[in-house]
Amino acid sequence: MIDKDATMADTGEVVVPDVTVIMVSYNTRELTVTALETLFANAGDVAMRVVVWDNDSHDGSADAIAARFPDLELIRSAENVGFSRANNAIAETATTDWLLLLNPDTETYPRAVENILAFGKAHPEAGIVGGRTVFPDGSLNIASCWNTMSLWSLFCSATGLARVFVNSPFFNREGIGGWKRDTVRQVDVVVGCFMLVPTALWRKLGGFSPRYFMYGEEHDLCLRAAQLGYRPMITPDAQIMHLVGAASAKREDKILRLMRSKATLIRDHWQGLRIPAGIAMLWLWIAVRRAGSLVKGKAEDKARWAAIWGKRSEWLKGY
Repeated sequence: MIDKDATMADTGEVVVPDVTVIMVSYNTRELTVTALETLFANAGDVAMRVVVWDNDSHDGSADAIAARFPDLELIRSAENVGFSRANNAIAETATTDWLLLLNPDTETYPRAVENILAFGKAHPEAGIVGGRTVFPDGSLNIASCWNTMSLWSLFCSATGLARVFVNSPFFNREGIGGWKRDTVRQVDVVVGCFMLVPTALWRKLGGFSPRYFMYGEEHDLCLRAAQLGYRPMITPDAQIMHLVGAASAKREDKILRLMRSKATLIRDHWQGLRIPAGIAMLWLWIAVRRAGSLVKGKAEDKARWAAIWGKRSEWLKGY
């Protein structure tokens, strides 16, 4: 039987995909087109099934993608179902052994997909694998991975110690301070902008929790994989450019969703008195920034932090 996702090579040979690449697009028309162009140009020696889910964009993204890639598998969602649900929906249809999540605000570097797939196959103990991300100028973008939260890390973030001592692994524990993502390393969290997962593991974990509309879903997934004995890993041999946050129109909205996801992660994965202590650290984080904006902030900063502070009863509850 021929796999339903198999394609025909120019030689007439049937090619069965190694990996299903999932891209969720929302109002990132030009970026998504570029992301797809670089993916197809630079993936390397690997057979892929590529699926784009457009989350009811209103900037013409779906039409632009269809015009540039008429044979691409494109799903036009009638509503914005969020990052988690969109990835879950496509993953359910996958017949490949591997899933690769790739953001639309990325550009794939040469052989990135080939290399991350080879690394994932060589390290089954990782379960979840990520690569190295850079900004458009080639400088390091540390946001390909993180360590999970702790009371200490939240205190350092709230008080600004993590920012002052950004290269210190002690004060900047979540950001793994000082590590340039240039070596193979185990991490707590691989970010969903460039994440490789065996399809069997994804299904065993139940995919992303739909509670997380946007942000935090990969953190939750990695923590649940760790409970099964896996330890996510990063390889520097698979590199992409990632802008970060292109689908978030306002910084205020992004911060609100980040804080809500952090509150949810604390309640989902912490126990006992650590839960209220962790929520208190999130409260302190915003309180410090609100106070700072009143002292020396610009008008827009004061307005932003006032709005976020004013909605604290909402995001402190989590999703």
